[in-house]
Amino acid sequence: MSELADTSTPRPLRSVARIARFTAVMYKPHYLLYGVLWVLALEGTAALVSQLDSVWRPFGSTVVRIVVVAVVLLYLRMVDEQKDLDYDRVHNPDRPLVTGAISATELRAAMVVIAIVSIGASLTLSAGSAALIVAVLGYGLALWGLEAISATVRTDIVLNLVVTYPVQLLVTAYVVVSAIGTGEVRPCWQAAAVAIIFAGAFLQFEFARKTSKVVRPGEMYYSNALGTGGSAAASLLCAAVAVLGDLALVQPWNHPMPQALIAWIPLVLLVIPAIGARNFRRVSAADYPVLPAVGFILALYITLIVQSLVLR
Repeated sequence: MSELADTSTPRPLRSVARIARFTAVMYKPHYLLYGVLWVLALEGTAALVSQLDSVWRPFGSTVVRIVVVAVVLLYLRMVDEQKDLDYDRVHNPDRPLVTGAISATELRAAMVVIAIVSIGASLTLSAGSAALIVAVLGYGLALWGLEAISATVRTDIVLNLVVTYPVQLLVTAYVVVSAIGTGEVRPCWQAAAVAIIFAGAFLQFEFARKTSKVVRPGEMYYSNALGTGGSAAASLLCAAVAVLGDLALVQPWNHPMPQALIAWIPLVLLVIPAIGARNFRRVSAADYPVLPAVGFILALYITLIVQSLVLR
């Protein structure tokens, strides 16, 4: 009966339903939470360190940036689903594109809609915002093409990271440049330098989630290339870079008490990835614990938002 009902539904509506199910499966609520916190923490920190005359507050333009980043992250997830299809057939056979729960044509149609919406929304902020979103969308497609023609880029995880990470930098640039255009951030080198904080925070998670004590031939794990110790150390180093970058830009020693205590919180947060590394060494589980890495990002971003709201 359900199959009959499905075939009696007009094809466009069936495709919309399949895209909605894909989004529910592959774009979990914590991805959306990450996108929201990323934009708020990034815009707020850029405003704080660019030394505006007033304390930062999110405005309507901030909401537009959040929506754009959220849908663009979904777009990039759709790109990954297609460019990783051969790998997923072997290592992730339950993925929607592999199982036929959605087709490549449906994903590409959704990507076109997302591109139109994100570019149009960004145009309401500034031409520079729209240009950077076009760059993000285009870079995602370029990565797809590059991995299709280069086996080395597909299989060398370190090279793959070097090639793919710039899309995150482009999204960061979009938020900062857009906020400059709408007046929340003053153009200066400090506003650009906040990218260091967010690169470190994301990469500590990226290394953590692909680190294992067990060699996994054919799988994309940093520990395969760097060794278990090297991959775990890279995660810790990236966390330290994020925190030191924040301290260097926010300069808690220049804030009066009790605001200075809030400015020093990121240093305390380094305990979280340190506990994760300790547990990885002591516990028999093969894979690096991901929860501390996730907890560090969320705690750091929330702290950055609070700093932006109360510090001057």
